[in-house]
Formats: sequence, structure tokens, C-alpha cells
Amino acid sequence: MSGPVTMALGPFMFRSHGFGYTDVSRKLDTTWAEIETAGRLNALQWTGPRSEVVTINGVLFPAEWGGAGTLEGVRLAAKNGIPLMLVSLGGKVFGSHAIQKIDEDRAYHDRFGAPGRNAYSIEVRRIGSGFSLLSLLGVI
Repeated sequence: MSGPVTMALGPFMFRSHGFGYTDVSRKLDTTWAEIETAGRLNALQWTGPRSEVVTINGVLFPAEWGGAGTLEGVRLAAKNGIPLMLVSLGGKVFGSHAIQKIDEDRAYHDRFGAPGRNAYSIEVRRIGSGFSLLSLLGVI
């Protein structure tokens, strides 16, 4: 019942049907230090990127297409602080990301309490380039 893979967050595959997404947004935050100067506008000096945040929004219809188990796996990775690689359909690797937040909006529950629709939002933040999974494991 699942379609082709369109993006992956670690082992969790986003598909056209099932665990899919409706939109993805990226936010890059960079910093500039203000340097006071005499007789003119203060100068700015770029001090580098501060953070990069990706938000993935989607809607699951678990009874028809599944995907609830995959979302639960993402939630478990977040609870355990496991960094995950974010990779796009074309194979572009966005780097290692930490799951910052998962929001859900469950609706249309059946007689057993299972939602018929589950809108979700996953916010991940890119981990700085000095970090690697091997360093986390103590390998390097």
C-alpha cells in the first residue's frame, strides 16, 4: 500500500502513500555582530550560521494507507535523542539532524479510539559539522 520513497529521515522513509508529507520548509539562521564605529553607521561582521531547521508537515490516514507505526518510530528516536540523516528523493544529503519537536492532531476516531486522520509536524535541527555518529558512539 505504500508508494515510492520521496525522502528519508534516518531509517524512516517518507512515501507518496502511507507515511508521506504535504510540505517541507527550511529555515537558516545566521548571525552578524554589530561593531560600533565613529561618525558612520555601525559595521556588521558575519560570524557564521547559527542553526538550520527543517519542518516536515504531513497527514496520515492510517486505516487506508498506514504510516502510524513509522511516525511512532520517529517519536521513539526523538525520545531517545538519536540523530538521523535527512536525505531527499534525488539523493541530496542534508546532514545529521536532531528531532526537536513532533506535533500531532488526531481526528475522526473509530470505536476503538484509533484516529482516521493524523496531521503531524516534525521539526528537525541540523547538527553542527563537528558532530558525527561515530564520535557519539566513541569510535573516533
